Amino acid sequence: MTNRKIQYWVIPPDADAEFAACMEDVLETYAQPYDAAVPVVCMDEQPVQLTKETRKPIAATRKHPQRVDYEYERAGTACIFMFAEPLSGWRKVSARPRRTKIDWALEIEELLRTRYADAEKVILVCDNLNTHTRGAFYEAFDARKARELVRRIEFHYTPKHGSWLNIAENELSSLTRQSISGRRIESMEMLRTETSAWADFSNEKQRGVDWQFTVEKARVKLKSLYPNL
Repeated sequence: MTNRKIQYWVIPPDADAEFAACMEDVLETYAQPYDAAVPVVCMDEQPVQLTKETRKPIAATRKHPQRVDYEYERAGTACIFMFAEPLSGWRKVSARPRRTKIDWALEIEELLRTRYADAEKVILVCDNLNTHTRGAFYEAFDARKARELVRRIEFHYTPKHGSWLNIAENELSSLTRQSISGRRIESMEMLRTETSAWADFSNEKQRGVDWQFTVEKARVKLKSLYPNL
């Protein structure tokens, strides 16, 4: 039997008008100049499996690296919320035990109450997960408070199978590779400590995002996504 390798990635649809419309909307959003009164913020989230050691690791020496037993114990799950402001080079990472509508609404409310308290509104780029809705605020807060929050947010959704358009996904990928991958995170406290340290370090470097992909380039390089008229 021939052993064939399989690679997995998101295959974009052909001639999908809705995909093209959402994509161009997001690309136009990224093309806007920086405005502190109306900042563009991207968000994404990722589930995490918490695990802890069953045996105490052996410390590293000059002769051998740290030795960790291959067995581990599951310690529950958590969710990482990533918020990134591409043009200012700022990001915030939060960790919660769950990823419900209420958890999402509470995270957004905190941003509007703290960093963006003086902003006229926030342009929010996110995927169309069923928890990322205006209704989520009405489940988390009373109607008056919910309406105040919703009025300060301008939603821009990435298309289905188009998560690569979300800059927060790229930041989340960097966080995973640099801080979490290959490690055993045993508790919410440890997860919050590690992810906050990553965010603080990244913010100190002030790495902004120079997004090069535009609507004009999309119409050339991804022309198969557009309906043939």
